[in-house]
Parts: sequence; C-alpha cells; structure tokens
Amino acid sequence: MIKFLKYLVCYIIYPFSFLTVRRRRRWAFGSFRGAFNDNAKYMFIYTCLQYRDIEAVWISTNRATVELVRSYGLPAYSVFSIKGLLYALTSKYWIFNSYTSDIMFCLSGNAVCINLWHGVPLKRIEFNIKRGALSDRYVRKTLRERYYHPEAFRRPDVVLSSTPFQSAAFASAFRIAEDRCINMGYPRNHILICSEEERRAFIEKFEPEQTRLIIDNIKQKYRKVFVYMPTWRDSQRDIFTQSIDLSRLNDSLASKDYFLILKPHSNTLVDNRFLAGLSNITLLDSTVDIYAILPYTDVLITDYSSILYDYVLMCGKDIILYLYDYEDYVRERDFTYPFDENVVGKRVYTFEELLSCINSDTYGIDEAQRKLIVDRFWGDTPSTDACADIVEYIKSL
Repeated sequence: MIKFLKYLVCYIIYPFSFLTVRRRRRWAFGSFRGAFNDNAKYMFIYTCLQYRDIEAVWISTNRATVELVRSYGLPAYSVFSIKGLLYALTSKYWIFNSYTSDIMFCLSGNAVCINLWHGVPLKRIEFNIKRGALSDRYVRKTLRERYYHPEAFRRPDVVLSSTPFQSAAFASAFRIAEDRCINMGYPRNHILICSEEERRAFIEKFEPEQTRLIIDNIKQKYRKVFVYMPTWRDSQRDIFTQSIDLSRLNDSLASKDYFLILKPHSNTLVDNRFLAGLSNITLLDSTVDIYAILPYTDVLITDYSSILYDYVLMCGKDIILYLYDYEDYVRERDFTYPFDENVVGKRVYTFEELLSCINSDTYGIDEAQRKLIVDRFWGDTPSTDACADIVEYIKSL
C-alpha cells in the first residue's frame, strides 16, 4: 500500500511539472539509483569544467552521492531538497544514463530528456524485448507495470548512440525516430583511451579514495589483473556464487600472483559471505565507477555484457567470454545482433574450462577481429571528443 501511495503522489505532482519555466542554460544530470557514474558523470564533469555559460547541476536521491560530488567542488543537490527540486523543475535539459527516474520522473514535465544510455545493445533492451521476466512491461504492457514504472514509458527526446548500425536498434527500443539517435560515442570511454598523464590527473581529482587505493594496489602487487563483469539476469540471481568456485579460483590466482576484481551489475544480488577469507579476489560495490580502473586491468571476463565493446577500445587487452548458462540466458533474453558474429574473445562454457584458461594463460584475442568489432560498433567516434560534440548538439536544440 505504501508503494502504491508513493506512486499516486508522483502522478499527482507530474502534471504540475509541465507548468514551470525551464531555462535553456540550466542542465540537470543524474544516474541510476542515485549513483555518480557512467556517461552522465563524465559529461557532467566536462560540462562544468569547459562550459561556464551552462549551469550544470548533479541531482541525486542519495545523500552520500551528493556529498561525494560536492567534495570534488562540483554542484550537487538532493532531489528532496528545496534547491534540488528547484533545479529539477527549472532545468531545460535532463541528461541521464537510463531513465528520467535517474533524477525523478514526476519532475520531468516538459524537460528535454537526453538519454545517454549505458551500453551497446547486444541483447534486446526496452521495447525490443520479446520474452522473459520483463515481457510484462514491454510486450504486454500491463497496467501494473505502467503504474509502477512510468519512467519506462516516457520516451526520451534524444538517445546517444555511436553508429547507424546501433541507432536502428535504439530507435525501436525507445520507440523514437532514428534521427533522434545521435552517433557521437560515449563520454565514459575517453578515460580508457586518453594518455596516462590525463587519466591520472582525472583520477586524483574526481575519483574517490577507494578507487585510487584499488588502482595503486593492483599496479604494485600483482603480475596480472582480471576483472569479471557479467551482465545481469532478469531473475537477479547471484551469478558469482552460482557459476564460480571462488575458493578454488582464489587458490589458482594466488599461485600465479594474479588478482581478480568482481564487479556486479547494479541489478545483481550478491551474497558477500562467500568472499570472506579470499586473498586474491575483491568485490566492488555495484555503484563504484569501474571505468577509471579498467585501464589497469589486463583481462576482462564477461558474457553478454556491453562492457566488451568498451574494453576492446584498449589495445593489448584480452577477453574471456564465460558462457556457462548460454542456453538458459537466450531463453530469458534474446540478442539484438547475432551473438557469434558480434563478439570477440576466448569462449569457455564451464568453470573447469575457465580455470584452465586462466592457469594456462590461453585467452588472446584476434587483433583483426578486435578492429572489426571496434569499427562496427564505434566507427570513428572513439577518436572524437564525445563530450564536446554532445554539448554542442544539445545547445543547438
């Protein structure tokens, strides 16, 4: 009942958000579940530093996030504060990673909504989903789903893409015209391909102490660093404990002076108890921004996650595709593009194969295939200044 009343209040407020005067030079930024991460984070920082004529503010439902952003000398407000409400209601442009709920749906009114999204749509997303747990929302569009997830039905005005190859998928997923998908690359990827000097300066100024300590630790102590980043399952099951014998893996890593970072998707449930006593494996909180850490890793372990397409932008890195539940996964969620033709990396299907792959260091990727994937999904956008291009595009609207 409390949840029902909460959304009822939201629907009462929503019409009034169309009545406020929104300022073109005032831009509101936000991210999923109130975190400070992903494309919106990098674009927000860039806008604050490079465009003094734009009043950019970060708005969050999380008080700790607000304090973190302020500690960097950047403007941030709780959406539940007077100033947060004021900025949300008077910002002409809303820029976010997932949905208007990244800021607050009921305040979005006649704001121009710029969805930066958070990854290449290898798997079907939003209204392209045809089966699985989310089909009630996107196929049957039940009254319950409409009531409790209004942000999913609020069409964005613009969606960030990178190539026409992807724009067609984004357009149908968000039910918008293809010309409203802008091919300009992802702001978050700049830190992957910039110079080490620029990267370290950014990390020192705009990353929390936890991130800096992790980077210093893995650079100094280990011969090789792996990062395991599986996508989420619609069932939200704990992937780490179901697919990996963490104790055996830890022993193998320790014997080779290797280290593994586990980075769950924000929708994945994780039981931390299974990590107790593991010397060479660490779990990052799902809200931690992994992008500053990725350049200091050597091998990505993933599955059907779009992180693969960001990781391939870095030369000299290796990829393992751990596809232990491939048959089950495709029953939950199908792919936008043929899987076999649009991924790169060493494929393993059981934990024993994964362990053998790590122990024998057999996970190199074909450079020609890597370049093909980069060209198909990114074109020339990695070499461009995505943040500047996006800001100028928004200013022209």
